[in-house]
Amino acid sequence: MRIFDPHIHMTSRTTDDYERMAAAGVRAVVEPAFWLGQPRTSVGSFTDYFDSLVGWEPFRAGQFGVRHHATIALNPKEANDPRCREVLDVLPRYLEKDGVVAVGEIGYDSMTPEEDEVFAAQLALAVAHGLPALVHTPHRDKARGVERTLAVVAESGIGAGRVVVDHLNEVTVRAVRDSDCWLGFSIYPDTKMSPPRMVELLRAYGTERVLVNSAADWGRSDPLLTRATGEAMLAAGFSDDDVDLVLWRNPVEFYGQSGRLDLSDVDAEPTFAGNSILRGGG
Repeated sequence: MRIFDPHIHMTSRTTDDYERMAAAGVRAVVEPAFWLGQPRTSVGSFTDYFDSLVGWEPFRAGQFGVRHHATIALNPKEANDPRCREVLDVLPRYLEKDGVVAVGEIGYDSMTPEEDEVFAAQLALAVAHGLPALVHTPHRDKARGVERTLAVVAESGIGAGRVVVDHLNEVTVRAVRDSDCWLGFSIYPDTKMSPPRMVELLRAYGTERVLVNSAADWGRSDPLLTRATGEAMLAAGFSDDDVDLVLWRNPVEFYGQSGRLDLSDVDAEPTFAGNSILRGGG
């Protein structure tokens, strides 16, 4: 089992997490730019953060044989803060950097007019820079948020196959599948999706265009839940090839559209410390 976590916030994780992830089969990750837990008050705080995503984190990951890529954006929550709006002016230079494989996270938090404007502007940047887009769906009123998301994506001119709509659940999966966008699912200990629920959705909707991630961040989350989902798939009768498609080939195909995905030094046949998932705190 080889694992590519397509959405994980390693800035918020410890070095021990990288070690545990590598032992569990995680060989590549994508880290989306996101909210840091408190308001940022200047553009400079964003540029320092972006510099870390394209510099320090790839180095830190590489010490454990994990290939690190990033997505760059003004996140939906901070799109509502006028102090952050100038970030849109600095994004183009980061969207040209090696290792940046998408524009993201973009989308909705509270579905405000400000979020509408910033979402549309960043989809336009994705088109201009030839990058895919990683879209965050709101935690509240999710069905309406997904409906609005898909409408904005359709209006933007970006190809549906270059967009992943993330944080989906049983209520929202069908609409996104029917839109031809990619389907993103975040596996969490208490909220969002669990491995058993994910298995049932894979039974119902199949394994094509599905990205499974841990989205591990500052809160209670587990960077090994991708591995747990793979094990749950095998226990439910899915094949090794099914698991490889969901946990490796699908994220490679999606982010490979950027032309910047570099997995040249990733082991084709990783070895693990034991046969089952390693548990522990972050």
